[in-house]
Amino acid sequence: MPTIIEEGESGWFVVRTRPKSEHIAAMHLMRFADIEEVFSPRIRYEKGTKRGKVWFVEALFPGYIFARFDLGEKMRAVNATNGVAAILRFSELYPQVSDDFIQTLREEFPEEDNEVRVIDRPIEEGDEVVVLDGTMSGLETVVTKIMSGKERVRIMLNWLGEEREAEVKFTSIAHVRQGRNDYFDS
Repeated sequence: MPTIIEEGESGWFVVRTRPKSEHIAAMHLMRFADIEEVFSPRIRYEKGTKRGKVWFVEALFPGYIFARFDLGEKMRAVNATNGVAAILRFSELYPQVSDDFIQTLREEFPEEDNEVRVIDRPIEEGDEVVVLDGTMSGLETVVTKIMSGKERVRIMLNWLGEEREAEVKFTSIAHVRQGRNDYFDS
């Protein structure tokens, strides 16, 4: 339950950041605002683009990070930090995030991984995939065999009314997104 925080009370607060600046705001809070504990969980995932598969790193909570500080003492410093938009508030209430919630999140994002969790879903035989490049670009098909050691896969093609297998590079296919037709994000 959100409460009005009085000077001298410290805890975890949600800090809104500028767009795509979560990691920058976290770094600046620690260096320049002298905030000792900042948590900015991020995910790393592979996505099909027009250039093929590309790895992306994004914030788990876009536009938000968590910081532990004394609100009365550090409010000005936090709000003035480069990359920070404001401390999250509702009217005059500054909600705190429980230590248990932060601890649970931290268990999923170990510090030795620099608070980045890799989301990796390997392609397996029978998976529905889309071809990302070449003459078959945009073709939705099924993986029939993973070729060991060659970094290639076999996919099923419907060619002139007959089903045939073709080999393609492993890096030129991606999972079909269920219910969406936007394989090629920029």
